[in-house]
Amino acid sequence: MSILRFGISDLPPVGVSDEAFLDDLVEKGHRALELPFTKGFPWKEKRCEKFGQLAAERDLRLSVHAPYFVGLTIADQDRGQQSAHALEHTVKLGKALRAPVIVAHLGATHDEDPVVLMDRIRSRIEFISDKIAGLGVGLGLETAGKHSQFGSLGDIAQLAEEFPFVRPVVDWAHVHAITGGGLTTKEAFQSVLQFVRNSFPGWMVQPLQAQFSDTEFGDGGEIRHIPYGQGTLKIGPLIEAAEEMDFSMVVISEARDSKSHKLIWDEVRTHLDLEAEDRSRTLASADVDFPSQVRVTSEGERFVPTTSDRPITFSNVDKLFFPEHGYTKGDLIQYYTSVAPLLLPHLQGRPISMSRFPDGINGPSFYEKRAPGHQPDWMRSVPVPSDSQGGVIDFLLADSPEALMWFANMGCIEIHPFHSTARSLEHPSYAIFDFDPAEGSSWDQVSAAGRLLRVALGQLGLEGHPKVSGSKGLHVYVPLEPVHDFARVRRFVGEVGEYLAAANPDDITMEWDKPKRKGKVFIDHNRNASGQTVASVYSVRPLPGAPISTPLTWDEVGEVANGDYTITNIWERLQRFGDLFAPVSRGGQTLDEAEEKLGIA
Repeated sequence: MSILRFGISDLPPVGVSDEAFLDDLVEKGHRALELPFTKGFPWKEKRCEKFGQLAAERDLRLSVHAPYFVGLTIADQDRGQQSAHALEHTVKLGKALRAPVIVAHLGATHDEDPVVLMDRIRSRIEFISDKIAGLGVGLGLETAGKHSQFGSLGDIAQLAEEFPFVRPVVDWAHVHAITGGGLTTKEAFQSVLQFVRNSFPGWMVQPLQAQFSDTEFGDGGEIRHIPYGQGTLKIGPLIEAAEEMDFSMVVISEARDSKSHKLIWDEVRTHLDLEAEDRSRTLASADVDFPSQVRVTSEGERFVPTTSDRPITFSNVDKLFFPEHGYTKGDLIQYYTSVAPLLLPHLQGRPISMSRFPDGINGPSFYEKRAPGHQPDWMRSVPVPSDSQGGVIDFLLADSPEALMWFANMGCIEIHPFHSTARSLEHPSYAIFDFDPAEGSSWDQVSAAGRLLRVALGQLGLEGHPKVSGSKGLHVYVPLEPVHDFARVRRFVGEVGEYLAAANPDDITMEWDKPKRKGKVFIDHNRNASGQTVASVYSVRPLPGAPISTPLTWDEVGEVANGDYTITNIWERLQRFGDLFAPVSRGGQTLDEAEEKLGIA
C-alpha cells in the first residue's frame, strides 16, 4: 500500500485566520499544503515561522512554489544571478516554514543547445549552493510541460547526482501534456514511477513530491489548466499505480478552482483502500514506513525478495530484534536496503568486521572477521594479513544492496568497516577523532569538545565532519588521501588531542587511566590503527530504539543527540540533507601542512 499525502495549492484567504484555514484543510482530510509564492514573496520570515509551527501541530506537510520569474536558464548573467538569489530566498522561507522541499521551474530553453543550458543551470545552482546546501530544504525542480521549457526527469536526475539537495517534482499535468496525452492508464503512470525509482535513490523520492491538475494541451505541450473532468487526465490510475508499486507520494492539487480540488480528492479517496491481489508481503513490519520497500514471498521457512539482482534468501524476518519497540529483523534488513545508496560509497572496498546479534539486542553477540564460507557465491571478499589469526584471512566486502541485506540477515546490526580500503590497507582514508564521554561527563561537554576541534582543524587548514556515534559519543572524521600510514595519522590525532586537552583541561582528557577520566571527555586517538573499526556512518546501533550513527552539520553539534534519529525517523532528514558525509568518501586532504604548523617532524 502506498503512503499518500494529498493537499492543495493555496494561501489563506483575506479575513481568514491561519488557524481556521489550516483546521479546515485537516477537517477535509488534507495532509499537505503548497504555498504558491508564484508572483513574489507575500510573507516575511517571521510569518513563515509562525505558519510552519501551526502546520506542524496539525501534521500538515508544507511546500513552497517559487515565483514564476525564477529561472535557472536565463542567459543574462546579472538577471540570472538575481533569479538565483530569489531561489535562495525561497529556500530560506521554506526552512522557516519547516518545508522539506520548495518547487521551482528550470526555465525556458530559448532554443539553445541542451548542453549549454545544463552548464548554465549548474553554474546558477553552484552560485547559491553553499548558502542552501545545509538548510535541510530540498530544491525541487519541476518537470517541464512545454517543449519550449527545460526540465525532463532525466535532466533533473543528472542534477541530483551533482547536487545532493536537488529533488524531482513530477507535475503529472506537464508529463501528460508533453507526451501528447500519454497518461491514461495505470501502466503509463507506472512507467514514469519506475523511471523515478531507477533514476533516484529511494531516500530522495520517498515521498515523491508531485502536482496534479487537469490540463488542455496541444502540439507544443500544456496550454492551460482546465476544470477537473473536462480533460483526459484522471488521478485514479495514478493512485492504483502507486499502490501496486508501494510508492509514497505527496500529491498537490494545482487546480484553479475549489470544485476541482474536491473532485480530485474524492476520486483519490475511492482508491485508497484498493489493494492489488498479491501473495507477497513487505519485508519490514507494518510499524515502519521505509523508502524502497522490499516485498518477499515465502519458500518454506525462507523468504525470497520478489525483485533482486542477485539470488538471496532471508530467515526469521519477523523475529524481534529490538523488543522494546517491536522492530524486527525484517525491519533491520529493510533499513539497510533503503539506506544503501548513501551508505555504500562509505563502504566501497573496505573489509567488514561482522558484529553479530543473531537473536537481537537482548541476545548474545560476537565478532566474526573471517568470511564464514556459507555466504552467497556473488559476495566478494579480500585477503587481509592478520597477526591475531596467524596468517591471511578473507574479509567480506559490502558493495551492493544485496550484500547489506545479507549482513543484516546474519544479525549484523552494526556495520564495522576498516578505516582503509583493500587497495591500501596500511593507509587510512580518514583520521577519526572519537570523543568518548567518561562517567560523570555531559553531552554538553562532548559537544563543546567537538566544536573546539572544529576551530583547531580550521587553524590547521583541514575540514572535519561530525556524526553522533549512535551510542554515547561524537565522531569527527577528517577525510584524507590514502598517503599516510596509520602511525602518522594516529600521531596527528594524538597531538591535536593533547592541544585540545591543554586548551580545555576541565572537559577534555587524553588520560589512559580510566578513574582519572571521570567527569571529562576522553579522546581515543588509538582508534586510528590498522584493523580497528568504529560503527559506520548510517550504521544502526544495538540499543533500544534502533538509533543511527547520524552525520551532522556543525551547527547541529550540541542540538542533535544520540538516539534522536532511528530507523523510523531518519528518512525525512535524509531527504532534507542528503549525504552530509559525502566529502569524507571523496578524501582530498593531506596532513603535511597541518603537521608543519604543529611542529611535528
